Amino acid sequence: MSLMRFSNQVPSLFDRFFEGDLLDWSNRNFSQTDTTLPSVNIKETTDGFEVEVAAPGFEKKDFKLELDNEMLTVSSEKKLESETREGERYTKHEFSYQSFNRSFALPNSADIEHIGANYENGILRIYIPKKEEAKPRPMRTIAIA
Repeated sequence: MSLMRFSNQVPSLFDRFFEGDLLDWSNRNFSQTDTTLPSVNIKETTDGFEVEVAAPGFEKKDFKLELDNEMLTVSSEKKLESETREGERYTKHEFSYQSFNRSFALPNSADIEHIGANYENGILRIYIPKKEEAKPRPMRTIAIA
């Protein structure tokens, strides 16, 4: 019987746990062009959630936000092509095509009717308010009769 050495090149299940949703085996988070997916921060406050998508070099018109039931999808498709005029020659010409698709399952506490977004300084910010009944209530004293 021979022993086989475990290769560190194959990510372990433990490593994959920290890369995303362990039980998400769908293609909801992918890049169609083998480019890097934008990094995402998700913050929760007492009033709602803020999703920050790092996408420098894009413009507001490059993004598409879609809500399907409680699934929020952020996608982008951007093509850069340079124009060559008659009589011009080039020795190297690189096309650029970038696209990504990220999806997030929204919690039941999200007020999906009032989601907003803005893009500034390379960051797409998506604001997802909480429903009023999901917000924490201040402590109160109950009188004993």
